[in-house]
Amino acid sequence: MPSKDTLQQPFTLPCGVTIPNRIVKSAMSENNANRGGQPSDRLIRLYEHWGRGGAGILISGNVMMDRKARGEPRNVIIEDDTYHKELSEWAEEAQKNGSHLWMQINHPGRQAPKINKELVSASDVQLPMMKGMFSKPRPLKEEEIWKIIDGFGNTALAAKNAGWKGVQIHGAHGYLVSQFLSTRTNLRTDQWGGSLENRARFVLEIYRNIRKKVGKDFPLGIKINSADFQRGAFTEEESLEVIDMLSAEGMDMIEISGGTYEKAAMMGAKQKESTKKREAYFADFIIKARKRTSVPLLLTGGFRTLDAMSSAIENNELDFVGIARPFAVYPLLAKELLDGTRTEVHLPKTTTGIKKIDQMGFLDIAWYSEQMRRMGDGIEPNPKLSAWKLLFKYLRKTLF
Repeated sequence: MPSKDTLQQPFTLPCGVTIPNRIVKSAMSENNANRGGQPSDRLIRLYEHWGRGGAGILISGNVMMDRKARGEPRNVIIEDDTYHKELSEWAEEAQKNGSHLWMQINHPGRQAPKINKELVSASDVQLPMMKGMFSKPRPLKEEEIWKIIDGFGNTALAAKNAGWKGVQIHGAHGYLVSQFLSTRTNLRTDQWGGSLENRARFVLEIYRNIRKKVGKDFPLGIKINSADFQRGAFTEEESLEVIDMLSAEGMDMIEISGGTYEKAAMMGAKQKESTKKREAYFADFIIKARKRTSVPLLLTGGFRTLDAMSSAIENNELDFVGIARPFAVYPLLAKELLDGTRTEVHLPKTTTGIKKIDQMGFLDIAWYSEQMRRMGDGIEPNPKLSAWKLLFKYLRKTLF
């Protein structure tokens, strides 16, 4: 079967919804909402542009479920139906050409710069790097944990009411769900800490709350770390066990990723030679996950050639190919891959040349956010944007 034909195949999720093809525009941090977290015209234009490419699923960047807990200054914030009109327009524009728009729902926990009145987390473990930017978090109280769980469900319901086709829980990259899963950041001794069963309780209750509110026929997925890649943190073995738990609950899709702000494996750091050959950063892990679950799997990070994407599906390693950063440079990438006019993707190097800065992931976030901002303004992406210029702009917005 030609490579492009493999990607063109539709796929029906456990909930009964059929996705038109196997390409997913995975979440990136757009950081382009209006003040107050209102979805902006710029965001709607950006997704209308991406929608022209016809990817099977377009997953939004971080949508925060609590206005007191923002990960970035211009995150979209959805707590209820307040922005129903804007969300409906966003969904309508993005889905004109058959793509399914999913909302990624998140709470940053400790992993947020000083834009919130206070930070909360599973425990009071502060991010060790750049302490001037990240405050020490306060441990969540029992009633606050349940309020956050309920908040995830409220946000998901708002998405469904506005015509979005699915939602994804952000359980990776060191954000709050990830903080509960890791013994490095979860030092609790109550029912939310200690054993893996207790540490996974938070994400399982979030799933149950969302499912109760949106119903069994609405797609619900999660993004989870294969590992945190840090000593004493969330491991591969624990991740596989949590995947077992999520599968038993009835999850519709599991996206595999990895790393945190401290160890940005999702950016492709320190890849094995076998991984380089197969392109995807977490290719070895997803084969292990495939043996444990029948839930559809999405793998994001590193895919750059049409042949590698198709081979991973044909070899039954995964069901959906996730692509993120290339969409910020090539907005019609899905269409080009599906019709075979593009067979590989090359991205510019985004670096300051300073290892400690480059490893943290802030630079990539700022650079690709700027490309998305340009598209939202009706300007084409610029692969030659200065990395240093964007870093200073990001820090200025964050700190001042």
